[in-house]
Amino acid sequence: MPTEELPLANHQQFHTADIWEARAAVGRAFCPHDLRITQRSATLDARLHGAPFDRTGLYYLDYGTEVRITPGDLESFFLVQIPLAGHAEITCGREEIISSPELASVPSPTGKLDMRWGGGNPQLIVWFDRASLESHLGSLLGRTVRRPIVFSLGMDLTTPDSRSWLNIVDLVRREAEAPGGMTSRPIVTKQLESLLMTQLLMAQPHNYTPALLGEQPRVAPPAVRRAMDVIEGHAAEPLTVAEIAEYVGVGVRALQEGFRRHLDTTPLAYLREVRLDRVRKELLASYPGATTVTAVASRWGFFHPGRFSLAYRQRFGESPSKTLRS
Repeated sequence: MPTEELPLANHQQFHTADIWEARAAVGRAFCPHDLRITQRSATLDARLHGAPFDRTGLYYLDYGTEVRITPGDLESFFLVQIPLAGHAEITCGREEIISSPELASVPSPTGKLDMRWGGGNPQLIVWFDRASLESHLGSLLGRTVRRPIVFSLGMDLTTPDSRSWLNIVDLVRREAEAPGGMTSRPIVTKQLESLLMTQLLMAQPHNYTPALLGEQPRVAPPAVRRAMDVIEGHAAEPLTVAEIAEYVGVGVRALQEGFRRHLDTTPLAYLREVRLDRVRKELLASYPGATTVTAVASRWGFFHPGRFSLAYRQRFGESPSKTLRS
């Protein structure tokens, strides 16, 4: 296909036969990763076209030969990878699929990603900022999203909902390709991004799908609400489940069962999420020279730096030190 007929041809970021150049450039667009040609005699013919926006982005990527791509955890973003031809073997966490033009892949940020793209397997990729997508989901649900979104890995592109989402992707692509198109206007782009996120969340199954499809939010009983108030009011203190239960006036087992049934969590997991939120709020309001991540974390009950850093990264999609620098 002539270059000018490829998707997003007027947004070319690179075209190279050098695997090191390709790996570095794709790493800058997405994240650091390992890239290997699987056949010794093969020649790389890699190109990337990209139109990044604020909360989303649209890319065309082709390596021209079979490659293995191992980025590990994506951490801070979601991808929907749509093969335009050929096949790709995609593994994310415990799920494995053979992706094709009828089956896109939707790897989640918290699962280790390992991919083998076949030769003749160009892909259109839709990128979503993790924090933005989780915030958007929260606005649809009317509550804070405390657990990571985990999508089913395979996206059946033949279903009506998926075809509707693809129509939005195609609209964004056409406007990005057109000189002076709608994506050159920030206010319009923002609306298109919201539409892309809403339709993806409705079209592709994930762990919040039942709530989005009409499951009524569960109203926590008074004892659980009081326990939540205790946790939020004393989060910096060394609380135990027994102490929380005593504050509320119920047994430990009853409190744990109430949290499980009505909040789908445990009192200590809820306490950890509240503490992580408080750490993030304090880091965002601080200057790097005025405090340290360790000092803030310890004030909120996190005394093991490694475990804290992992929990923080899983919750917010970035390291605590990056939050402090920002």
